Parts: sequence; C-alpha cells; structure tokens
Amino acid sequence: MFKPEIYKSRRDSLKKLLGKGVYLFLGNNESPMNYRDNTFHFRQDSTFLYFFGLDLPGMAAIIDTEKDKEIIFANDVDIDDIIWMGPQPTVKEIAQKCLISETRAFTKLSDYIKDVNKKKINIHFLPPYRHDNMILLNELLGISISELKAKASVEFIKAVIQLRNVKEDVEIKEIEKACDIGYLMHTTAMKMAKPGVVEREIAGIIEGISISYGAVPSFPVILTKNGQTLHNHCHDNVLKKGDLMLTDAGAQTTMFYASDNTRTVPVGGKFSQKQKEIYQIVLNAINGSIKLMKPGTKYFDVHLAACEIIANGMKDLGIMKGDIKEAVNKGAHALFMPHGLGHMMGLDVHDMEDLGQIFVGYDDETRPSNIFGTAFLRMGRELKKGYVLTNEPGIYFIPELIDLWKKDKKFAEYINYDKVEQYRSFGGIRLEDDILITEKGSRILGGKRIPISVEEIEEFMK
Repeated sequence: MFKPEIYKSRRDSLKKLLGKGVYLFLGNNESPMNYRDNTFHFRQDSTFLYFFGLDLPGMAAIIDTEKDKEIIFANDVDIDDIIWMGPQPTVKEIAQKCLISETRAFTKLSDYIKDVNKKKINIHFLPPYRHDNMILLNELLGISISELKAKASVEFIKAVIQLRNVKEDVEIKEIEKACDIGYLMHTTAMKMAKPGVVEREIAGIIEGISISYGAVPSFPVILTKNGQTLHNHCHDNVLKKGDLMLTDAGAQTTMFYASDNTRTVPVGGKFSQKQKEIYQIVLNAINGSIKLMKPGTKYFDVHLAACEIIANGMKDLGIMKGDIKEAVNKGAHALFMPHGLGHMMGLDVHDMEDLGQIFVGYDDETRPSNIFGTAFLRMGRELKKGYVLTNEPGIYFIPELIDLWKKDKKFAEYINYDKVEQYRSFGGIRLEDDILITEKGSRILGGKRIPISVEEIEEFMK
C-alpha cells in the first residue's frame, strides 16, 4: 500500500466532485477455478484499490456525502479461517491503513442500504463486471441484472475517471517498476526465440518472471508466430528459422500497476530483407507518433498520423497507392492496421475499461469514429500531463480479410492487391511502448527501452 494519507486525499478529492448521496464501492471476492475452495489468484477491484488500497476479498465501502461518513464493510475472521490462514488483523485494524475509522460487518451493508432507500436518498454505484457483484447489487437495490450497466451512476463514473486518468508521482514509480519487469520478460523471450522451441516454453518462462517479481501478468501473454491474429493466445507452434515471433506481454507490480509492451523478432536472430522493410515502417510509426504525444494534442490525431506513416511506407513498397491522406481518412489502411493506436494504462492494463471506454477515452468534444479500424481506437481525447498510454502500431497481413476486400474490390484505388498477394503468408508485426505525458511532451516509461531497432534486436539476439 501507499501511505495512508494518499488514500484519504484521493477520497477527499473525489468528494469534491460528487453531489449529495451514498456512493457504493464493491471489492472483489475469490473466484473459483473449478470448485469453491480452489480459486484463481485473487485480484482486487482497481477502483477499490485506488481509493482504499485494501487488497482483501469480501469487502465493500461507502462514502455517504449526506452524513459525511466513510465506512468499510467486512467480516472479521473466525477460528475456521485462522486454522487455514493463520492469525489475521481485525477489519478495524485493516481499515486504519487507509485512515477509515468506522467499520461494520459485511452483513450490515444490506441494512445500511435499506435505511438509505427508505429516506429516498440516491445510491450511486459503478458498473459491475463480476457476476457475484451483479447478484449482490440486484439483491441490495432491486435492479434487474440486465439493467445494472445502464443504471450505473454516470456522475460517479466520470468523477472516478477524472481522478484516475491523471497519474500521481507514486503511481508513475509503480508503473516504471512494472515496465522494468516487462523489460526482463521481453528480453528473455528474445533470447529464447530459436528454431525448434515451442511457443509455450517461452510464454511460460516470461509469465513466471512476472509472478516472481510481483503478480501474474497484467493480461494473458500473447506470444505467437502467427502475429496476423491480433490477440493470439495459442502457444502450440514450433518456431522455425524465418518465422517472426510477436510477443505482447506486461507485468504487474505487487501493487497491481501494469506494463504492456510488444516486440516482434526474427526467429534465429536475423530479419529477411522483406521482414526488415515492413518492420521499419512499423518502427517509423511508433517513433513518429510518440514524438507527437504532448499535452493539448488529441490522441485521435496521433492515431491518424501513425496510420499515415504506415500507409506512406506501404506506398513506397508498392502495396498502397494514390492519395494517402485520403486513403487513411476513408479507412483503406485498416486492411493492414485494423485497430487503434493505443489505450490508457495504470491499475488496469486497459485502464478503467470496466467503467466504460467511452468515458475513459472520449469526451463531449471528441467522439469515436465509425470507420473500420479507427472505430477500435480506445483513446481519442486530448492528452494531459500525467496520462499514461500504450502506443502500439502494427502491420498485419490477414488472409481472410485480404480475400474479403479483394473480392469486393474494396478501396482498389488505394490498394495494389496483386502486390498484397506477395505478402499473404507474411504474418504480422506490432511494436508497443508505454508512454507518460509530461509537461511539454512525453517519455517512454521504464529504466531502459526494450531493444527495438533492427540493429538493436539483431545484435541483442546474437
């Protein structure tokens, strides 16, 4: 945990943004893997962690702005718990770690909510994403499970996002730690990318690195020779010389702050000329777009700039043609980059996506696109100092998508389909760094940038 004063300060800042009412925070519970007592690694709800810092299952909290109360609801352990878990501090002792003095048994939460309902006071809650909390909210508030997301408090959501979007210095230090763990994960994967190795051998080792330094990876490891599948979690392939291995992986610290990086490397340590040409375009896109990231710039515009770099590079190779700015505005580039440039990152690898991506990445001034490819951009709003984002351009040759577009002659004025066929079995390349928006620009997080240029990768893998 951070110092107790940090959590109190965050709650005080939140209360200044909230109106009168009762604001309910639900922590997470243990989640069974295949029966009740065999559970997945426990992961506390990130908003609960942000405002209370208490990494234990079976907890809820209330901020009551009507009565100016802050209450933790949780049960003290009994002798059965002690037998299996050893002696544990009381809930009151635990609550002191975030400077909350009033605690009640979890069973009293229902009584508190009933009393508030009788007084016709507004009860605000955040959209639930776990089924047990959906059931609990249904029981507490009488709202059907299918309506919970729609009836979550927009006021509450926006206030939480306003605070969590801007990272404090202590958070940035934690993210830097996660990035340093990520450096070890990715450089280890590079060293292991040799002919004859099965993908899961590498995926298992780098997952173990994350666990040994803090917690399970910030998301399931993506490691594959088939990089044209954007989120490929199959690790069954045997690597062969000439393959490209795409690794998209991140770590979590002991306080659950995330990293998220991607590198694509040649199995055996040497790019072919064809691979090198496509790789350099993606490298130009990540380096060029990072230079544009600064306060006051819309990330939507940074995304489009990265797409133009990719499309211009593809034109130089004869794969695209025509007016490139026009092609990108219409979405022709999305045959090769069918996703957004990046997303917010912090306590969640896709920060606060549970609260609604539209609120995290967009605002009244900047709205999502409905054009294929750009429509998947999770973050478009104006950048501010303290934002932490991933930046992850890529080029992919997806045979099924190529066939679909070619059959319909889609964007034939911008795409040379005969040339595209020469890359049909190429696969995909993605590169990703984690970026902090500073006062006048931005910087890559982590003590050292993971090797990224063609020369750096080939020298490192040697």
